[in-house]
Amino acid sequence: MLTSVQKEILQSLINLYRNSKGKSIKGEEIAEIMNRNPGTIRNQMQSLRSLGLVKGVPGPRGGYKPTIKAYHTLNISSTDKETHVPLYRDGKELKDISVAKIEFTSLPHPGECEAAIQVVGSIKKLDLGDKIRVGPTPVNKLVMNGVIVGRDDMDNILLLDTTAIRSIPKKTVMDVATLDLITLDEEYDIKTAARYLSEKEIEGAPVTKDGAIVGIVTLSDITRAIGHNSEETKLKGIMSCDIITVEEDVMISDAIEIMNKKNIGRLIVLNKKGDPVGIVTRTDLLDKIAGLK
Repeated sequence: MLTSVQKEILQSLINLYRNSKGKSIKGEEIAEIMNRNPGTIRNQMQSLRSLGLVKGVPGPRGGYKPTIKAYHTLNISSTDKETHVPLYRDGKELKDISVAKIEFTSLPHPGECEAAIQVVGSIKKLDLGDKIRVGPTPVNKLVMNGVIVGRDDMDNILLLDTTAIRSIPKKTVMDVATLDLITLDEEYDIKTAARYLSEKEIEGAPVTKDGAIVGIVTLSDITRAIGHNSEETKLKGIMSCDIITVEEDVMISDAIEIMNKKNIGRLIVLNKKGDPVGIVTRTDLLDKIAGLK
């Protein structure tokens, strides 16, 4: 039976080992993360080695590595090919952390439940009351939102009061994209573009030059320009030139991940030849997940 300190040391070793891509871990590195004396870590490592949970690596680049038994003891997968399941706090993905297991602990009412989330990586910066999002998971593309109501540092488990659970459909962006691609010429002034977007009841559109897409502009861009008394400015002066595209066979879950990472609300869809054939927005994707499309 491991003590709480031994479990924390072993968990920290596994986290560091995974992030180091297989390099041995110094006792000082573990001590720094745990805010403990390096001597204490070395003493505990002797016990963990005798239990077959840790192996020592000699030499100047030596240190410690977890054994397969260590992973099994903490109920953590030891495969290097496991899929990364992201964890977000307040919409921002947390680095060097992944969800290893989700267990629903109670289902008292429809739409209300608690889930125990086992995490690989340090959870010490997560606090009770934090709003987090898990997923999508690799197989069923499950996405779960909730609030942290409990935390077990020894077993690296978060208790989540869920607020929403969705399974992203296994569809491609072409299943939800708008194929009648509406574009704006870069020489349009802001007033003309605003009127055009309003008539079409859309929030943004690609900007073209001689028929080729060179940027993208949104109503937010136009509103900011109007706020600076720049109504006569051409679209080429306010458009974003960072055009994010996806191929037509990209899955909805992957498109959502791209939007989240790039902090954007729309993607240009390309066919196999690389020609733009449509546009997909965050609203399109959310409607599809909610079953409205």
